[in-house]
Amino acid sequence: MDCPSEEQIIRMKLESLPQVKHLEFDIPSRKLEVFHQNDVQPIQAAISELKLNDQLQGTAEAELPIEVDDTHQRKILWWVLGINFGFFVIEMTTGWISRSMGLVADSLDMLADSIVYGLSLFAVGAAISRKKKVAKVSGYFQMGLALLGFSEVLRRFFSESETPLFQWMIIVSLLALAGNLVSLWLINKVKSREAHMQASAIFTSNDIIVNGGVILAGIFVFWLDSKWPDLIVGGIVFGFVMRGAIRILNLAK
Repeated sequence: MDCPSEEQIIRMKLESLPQVKHLEFDIPSRKLEVFHQNDVQPIQAAISELKLNDQLQGTAEAELPIEVDDTHQRKILWWVLGINFGFFVIEMTTGWISRSMGLVADSLDMLADSIVYGLSLFAVGAAISRKKKVAKVSGYFQMGLALLGFSEVLRRFFSESETPLFQWMIIVSLLALAGNLVSLWLINKVKSREAHMQASAIFTSNDIIVNGGVILAGIFVFWLDSKWPDLIVGGIVFGFVMRGAIRILNLAK
């Protein structure tokens, strides 16, 4: 479990089981505590179907934890969702204007984050069938965008295309980096040990690395006066976006 989508996959798989009463995720340690009644075998079998290399560590009697008020956490996630979607629009627009596939790919990575955060917020109180329907539509939409991005990268690889405007790549990626740093600060400010907040911090940290990659590509575009650094970084990030789409589609199974 290293991202919000994997946590959502497990939640959707287990919440339909009547014996499951509460789930506590420890994302950094890749551990899950399931508070349940009756036999653990159906729960273990359901998790094993997800093929996440699970292993049962043991069982013990325990008191059901007291539910906490997550109103403040939800507000933070709404802010993070807004920042990610806002930069999706900004980077997509400036990416096409500046002819940078790195910016376009990074914008879709931001969209992928927005979809996961949106699913997490939307899922509260919703029926399982409704959650799966939204996940399926979102996953196919993201996959379609990733495939379009890959095709455009290939087209530019094998055709004469202009060198992207490195100034736009660097400036816009620096702004996106600032947005992700603000998001990470907001998430860490909550000081929550709950899984969805920890997962959000990990997801945002990964975005910061992607932002740095696009900035580095912009520097190499300037230094080499070539389109290749931008296309290479764009292709790599589109790979991340495709992987995210596949994970989201797993929610719909």
